Amino acid sequence: MSHKTPFDDGFHGYLVEGAEFEGKDGIPKMLDFGNVDIPKELIPFTKARRANNKRGYVDFYEHDKRFAQILTRTKDYVPLLAQFDGVITPDPTIIIGKSRCLHAMSTYMNRAVGYYLQKQGLSVIPNIRWGDETTYEFAFLGAPKHSIVSISTLGAIGKDKKTNDILRSYFKKGLGAMLDYLEPKIVLVYGNMPEDIFGEYHGRATFTRYESEIEKTHKKGGQ
Repeated sequence: MSHKTPFDDGFHGYLVEGAEFEGKDGIPKMLDFGNVDIPKELIPFTKARRANNKRGYVDFYEHDKRFAQILTRTKDYVPLLAQFDGVITPDPTIIIGKSRCLHAMSTYMNRAVGYYLQKQGLSVIPNIRWGDETTYEFAFLGAPKHSIVSISTLGAIGKDKKTNDILRSYFKKGLGAMLDYLEPKIVLVYGNMPEDIFGEYHGRATFTRYESEIEKTHKKGGQ
């Protein structure tokens, strides 16, 4: 009798042990602990190790390559992340026009990491990322309803006359769809909150904005 090494599918099964799944794409459901607060501040993952102030939530609103290891070696980072008030789930890029499979995988890993960190006792807020209408079927799954979620406008609301501001349009439509589906009480917003996008949604949830690292850098440069 031969013994074969288990096939490594790259999804790290330990992340979702005991989890329930939603939709035909099998998106892991995060736990609804209700133990999360509005973060005092957001701290980029790449600055977490040298951060003196741990009173904030670690976020992953950076280029994918800067946080790839949290997706591949999640358990190794639990001791570091546990030093903070909580964590915003990873934000793998969803690029419009790319394969649905890749988009669904991004959502899967987002929720899988979030679920695992919750199981380790960390306070976790799900980051919600969508693309065009074809992503709505899975992009909002796995996050607790009537709770708190986080989104980022960085790189998602740019104006472009050549495309008639298509990214901006996709973001606004997706924001409405997310609010319809999850009905969150609180939405954290990393980056700018232009009135032409958020104005009609102000009565749907409490929005709390956080300056992006780019904004902070520009402020320092202007001093």
